[in-house]
Amino acid sequence: MEQQQEYWREKVVRYLKNRKEGAAYRELFFKCGGKDKDRTAFSTALDGLVREGVIYERNARFFDPAAIGMFTATVVKVNRTFGFVRETLEDGTTQDYFVPGRFFLGALPGDTVLCRKLPGRGESPEGQIDRILAQGSSEFTGALIRKDGRWFIHPDKLMKDDLPMANVQVQGYHEGDKVLARITHRGHRHSEHRAEIVAGFGSADTAKACADSLLALQGIEKTFSPQVSAQAQAISQRGIQPEDLEGRADLREEVIFTIDGADSLDLDDAVSLHPLQEGGWQLGVHIADVSHYVTPGTVLDNEAFHRGTSIYYADQVIPMLPKELSNGICSLNPGEDRLAFSAILTLDEHGELTDYFFQKSVIRSRVKGVYSEVNDILENTASPEILEKYKDVIPTLEMMHQVAKLREKIKRRRGAPEIETHEGKLILDENGKCVDVKLYQTGISQGMIEEFMLLANEACAATGRKLELPFVYRIHQPPTADKLEDLNMVLKSLQVPGHNLKPGVPPGALAEILRSVKDKPVFPIVNIQLLRSMSKACYDTNPVGHYGLALKDYAHFTSPIRRYPDLAVHRILSKALAGEDRHHLRDEFYTFTQQAASHSSAAEVTAMRLERDCDDFYKAEYMTGHLGETFDGIISGAAPYGIYVELPNTVEGLVRVEDLIPEGEYRYDGMFTYTEVHGRGQYRVGDPIRVQCAKAEVSSGNVDFKPVKK
Repeated sequence: MEQQQEYWREKVVRYLKNRKEGAAYRELFFKCGGKDKDRTAFSTALDGLVREGVIYERNARFFDPAAIGMFTATVVKVNRTFGFVRETLEDGTTQDYFVPGRFFLGALPGDTVLCRKLPGRGESPEGQIDRILAQGSSEFTGALIRKDGRWFIHPDKLMKDDLPMANVQVQGYHEGDKVLARITHRGHRHSEHRAEIVAGFGSADTAKACADSLLALQGIEKTFSPQVSAQAQAISQRGIQPEDLEGRADLREEVIFTIDGADSLDLDDAVSLHPLQEGGWQLGVHIADVSHYVTPGTVLDNEAFHRGTSIYYADQVIPMLPKELSNGICSLNPGEDRLAFSAILTLDEHGELTDYFFQKSVIRSRVKGVYSEVNDILENTASPEILEKYKDVIPTLEMMHQVAKLREKIKRRRGAPEIETHEGKLILDENGKCVDVKLYQTGISQGMIEEFMLLANEACAATGRKLELPFVYRIHQPPTADKLEDLNMVLKSLQVPGHNLKPGVPPGALAEILRSVKDKPVFPIVNIQLLRSMSKACYDTNPVGHYGLALKDYAHFTSPIRRYPDLAVHRILSKALAGEDRHHLRDEFYTFTQQAASHSSAAEVTAMRLERDCDDFYKAEYMTGHLGETFDGIISGAAPYGIYVELPNTVEGLVRVEDLIPEGEYRYDGMFTYTEVHGRGQYRVGDPIRVQCAKAEVSSGNVDFKPVKK
């Protein structure tokens, strides 16, 4: 039956392709070679094609949608009076269409729809939704409100209309609560939809409630199932047994230690360094041997694969592995024996990597290093208490600082673009409320550890490539032609040399552009535009290299407690070290690496979006205590509806175009500047600006600013 269906589907699609006049049922049936015995199968296939939007039915005639100006798209945004749908073209690019509200049919974000093209009146082409082919998720987050004695849910992002409650029972909830809800009934207009509450999280004016609701919407579990927890506890209680040490290098007497943030609990990387008689150094990067404990096919491994990564926001961690592992037996705690996977790297007197190998080991960290304390030591500002704590490792730290400076020079010679980014640190009180936001300051030790981890990751990828192992690489593709065209346009408008960049441009060329404007007023614009031109790094089974780091070889090896690709790489390298044939490994891990790369890339994108959105809730919560206050910031972005302003502590807010001063008409250049049409006023990305906090809405994470007269 399935073969019959597929046969008729192909015949119908082929006959109707590009036929603008379409065909009636009878014509279509006989032109496709149908006989009386085929009518049932043919009709079923035809109904399926219409239902899926592959063909279109109108006035008893059937059409190829493309032949009559129709296309399949996904709803991406809904406002009160309009929305947008997105078509994916054959070459993989996308095209957005503006859809007036009267032509929306109550469609919601995530819905797959069949659309008709309309004559456009604005910048975007216009469309009309003809049919909803498939409904997206029915769940959404919002705030519970009451109007005229009736209960409604005000969605956060789903749409702009307030949705009436399908079930008016709201016992246990209060007006203003943050809720997870689902649509229970769809009408032909958005105002006709009905919804019900799935779960409540407390006041929408608290960042914690908003973050919890967003995590619930994404199906993120903060806790582990009883089966996963039981397995983790059993591993932790077993501890390290004599048989676990067989075949491992015993490095417990070496000077090995960790350096992390003060509040870090999952210590998965430690370092060591000693000079070589012939010159140069031997650097050890010792990583928690998570793959020894998390084995294929177990509920623990399945859960780690599903999560893909740990999620960090505010003062919260949603770990990839239970705390019995992440903070316990796998964490390289000081003074405790721990199983490790060590990268042993040989550097010459110039800091160049000349040789490397990997080995299973057992280590005992000497001290739990803290970035700020190590920075004080290296800057000669450490207190006597800090000097006492680190007395056994200070000579090694000073040697590491020397090597790190050599590695920084190598990185610059390599041509890696040094794009500046800022990260905020949220300060919460005992009730979990955000009471301060500060710029996260990095120092000598952060850069030092980052450079050592890069070396281990590079050696790991080189090993996988040279041994032709099935592997999970961390890749970063060069900028696309479209993004380079946008960058060229910005550079040309700013009169910055080097605005003839073409696909295949080496990363060093972008690094040189950044250096050329480093101390000039245009630097913020060039820095932001360069960042936007970059592709998104992801995981792949092909070793195409990392463009942003200017490295031929790169993989993630150094964080198996919190990233699944690192765990996958450890698992494969472990078997290779044990002598397994690469052909056998390819058979065993080929499908696994494909799935791990794809799923981990998607999990990473989800985690990054959640972390950003949750942090925005907390930043907005902080700003609610500073309404009406003025701040100095810089213009960080421009859009058709206004400019974005970032404060020194990384809080970002919107200044709407109607609030620009002096009042009047402003022209937006489509890139980074607003200019007063009948005056001399101008707002440009990178310019300093003084603003007043006009509004902070925790529920959406949005902050509104208004400019203050100079």
